[in-house]
Amino acid sequence: MFTPLVFRRLSLALFAALGLFIAFTFFQYGISNDEEVQHIYGRLLLDFYSSGFTDRSAFEYRNLFLYGGLFDLIAALLERILPIWVWDMRHLLSALFGLAGIVAAYKIARRLGGERAGFFTVLLLAITGAWSGAMFTHTKDVPFAACMAWALYYTMLVMEKLPRPPLKLSVKLGIAVGCALGLRIGGAFAVIYLLLLLGLAGLVNATGWKARLRYWVDSAIRLVPAGITAFILMAVFWPWGVMSPDHPLLAAKSFSHFAFNMLTIMDGRVMPIGDVPRYYLPAYLLVRLPEVFLLGLVGLTAVAALHLDKLSVHRGKLLPWLALLIAALFPIAFNVIDKPALYNGIRHFTFVVPPIAVLAGLGLSLSWDALHRWARVRQGLGIACAALCLLTVTTLWRLHPYEYIYYNNLAGTMAEAEEEWEGDYWSSSLREAADILEEEISSKPKHDADGNIVPYLVAVCAENIQGTAYLDQRFSVTKNWEAADFYLSTTNMGCDDVMKGSIIGEVERMGVVLAVVKDRRQLLAHQRKPRIPGSAH
Repeated sequence: MFTPLVFRRLSLALFAALGLFIAFTFFQYGISNDEEVQHIYGRLLLDFYSSGFTDRSAFEYRNLFLYGGLFDLIAALLERILPIWVWDMRHLLSALFGLAGIVAAYKIARRLGGERAGFFTVLLLAITGAWSGAMFTHTKDVPFAACMAWALYYTMLVMEKLPRPPLKLSVKLGIAVGCALGLRIGGAFAVIYLLLLLGLAGLVNATGWKARLRYWVDSAIRLVPAGITAFILMAVFWPWGVMSPDHPLLAAKSFSHFAFNMLTIMDGRVMPIGDVPRYYLPAYLLVRLPEVFLLGLVGLTAVAALHLDKLSVHRGKLLPWLALLIAALFPIAFNVIDKPALYNGIRHFTFVVPPIAVLAGLGLSLSWDALHRWARVRQGLGIACAALCLLTVTTLWRLHPYEYIYYNNLAGTMAEAEEEWEGDYWSSSLREAADILEEEISSKPKHDADGNIVPYLVAVCAENIQGTAYLDQRFSVTKNWEAADFYLSTTNMGCDDVMKGSIIGEVERMGVVLAVVKDRRQLLAHQRKPRIPGSAH
């Protein structure tokens, strides 16, 4: 009944549904905390090129020069072309990167496990809030992850063609790796994977050290176009990275030991980001991925441990399988060993989600095959997977447009999860909070002592742009919080408790308050009230 053709059509239908979802919802997502500085960086890079390389402001702007500007440069160019509000345009562009990442994961899974595994992989990523919700606003993390997924796909294809991969394939690999490096120095992971696999390929496919050396030399020569292409693209999108030989090393060192005065939370424990335990990332993956996702990983582990014969059809694809395993596990192992400062859950390691999704999709498909003798158990597995998917989709529907804050039931109820783990760390809910504030005082202008209408002052527990972008001329966002008439804040990490005021509006999902609007006018009036000599106080 469910032939490969049927699963292929189901995958295409799911891609079409994702495309429609993006088209009809991209304008509903709020500006993220880093988005303004990122976009300024993109504009400055554009100035660098349009000035004939004389305007070097991009390399003096905060620490953004440590990042590649592929996404931000494209966004700055599109800003001049498309008649779409710049922030919505960025979210649309980021979501398209996210969709491209799902396509790459589908192609990887299909190559290793067929159309059924490909469909399961697409489904898993589609219902993973840390991907399908994050892809609108995580404009650094998701585009990078998508490029890494394509780099993995072409690495797998190269492994199958060694020691003489075609020139066209080598260039495609270089494009994917170059785009990843054009976003983050973390793209070096793709280079590390390639070198590890190249070494293993020589050991597996050649006998004797002379033959292996010849194998490695031939392979390296054929991959020179990949290296040249990657370097050129990195130079275009991250010019600072090639202005000195030590710049990539400086960027890598900065990110591996990046720490500042900021707190994070894990399972109810609040801690400085430099003090997170080694299992911070694995713990967050465990609670952030949907239950059916985890079931697929358990299934793959069980099949590998108990039914190795089921994997026999893949022995001819040993190196591609190793490539997938390395891409999924190496960054996690590196994180556990190196123990860098971390915050925002899995955000900085979003690029491991697609390869893990492929493993989970393969696990579901292989588990189905392994249970062919136990019809009732197989039927039970199918029902369980369908029920878990329905549960996750229902939760994402109720959270919209804040799907990225999704946690599975291992974290408890949604209220418990938002209390004990990182919640709306991007402050996306402030867009809706701003709407609430505008409605609340739609006919209540503010007057100064002379009777003139003046704007209300609003304090925002986020970047100012996350208030100014949505509030009309009746409001002015201020950095002097004590003088603010109103206070907008998410509830993440207790930011809403910083300033007092009466709550006049809440952004709520599934019984969880994500953001609040506080009215501070009575407090200000009390502070300004002249004190009568001799009165009690």
